[in-house]
This record gives sequence, structure tokens and C-alpha cells, in this order.
Amino acid sequence: MAEYNQLKKEKIIYRIGIVLLSVWFGASGYLEITKNPLVWERTLQMGYPAYFITSLGIAKIAGVIVLLIPNKPGWLKEWVFAAFFFDVIFAFISGYSFAGIAELVKPVIAFILILITYTMFRKINPALRVSFK
Repeated sequence: MAEYNQLKKEKIIYRIGIVLLSVWFGASGYLEITKNPLVWERTLQMGYPAYFITSLGIAKIAGVIVLLIPNKPGWLKEWVFAAFFFDVIFAFISGYSFAGIAELVKPVIAFILILITYTMFRKINPALRVSFK
């Protein structure tokens, strides 16, 4: 019974994490695709080309869709988690290079959110575990 309760708790944490990630990256992708001045001008000032910003927005929306669709292959969701992880790493580096330490709060929060959600994803999907014995 304790295992069932633990699995239930992990699934709840995972689902909350998926919703938060979807809102975070969905909003970010939407702002990039729609060329919102809050995101667009700042990202251009960092030196990123316009086509990259739009492509990144489309990729974020696609990733959110994959995470929200149930019963998608686990390997595909793993790729989405990896892509979001790299997006946050580059946002961390770009933000620090552009505006200093004040820009590190959002990427750190996103990183922690991805880490917790991915950990729960792995715990509730034991079939994805690889053994190197």
C-alpha cells in the first residue's frame, strides 16, 4: 500500500510539473512566434537571428504538445526534456552574458522545474530505465 501511495504522489508531482512546464514553455514559445516586443527585441539585442527566435518558439510549442499528449512514446518525451534542458542552459548563459546575475533567476527556476518533473517521469516509467549490467 505504501508503494501505491508513493507512486500516486509521484504522479501528482509529475502532472503538476507538466502543467507548469507547459505554461512556461508554451507562453515563451507563443511570445517568440508572435514577435512580442518584450521577448523579440531583447533576444535580437543578444545577437540571435530572427529566424532562430521563430524556430525556437515553434520547437517549444511542439515540445509542449508532446508532453501534454498521453501515451506518447517515452523516448520522445525524453527528447523534449533534453531540449528544454538545453534551452534553459542557453538562456542562463545568454542572460548572464547580456544582463549579468539579475537574469539568472528565471533560468534557475525553469531548470529546477525540469529536473523535478523529469525525475518524477523516470520514477513513474520504470520501463525506460536502462541497465548496463
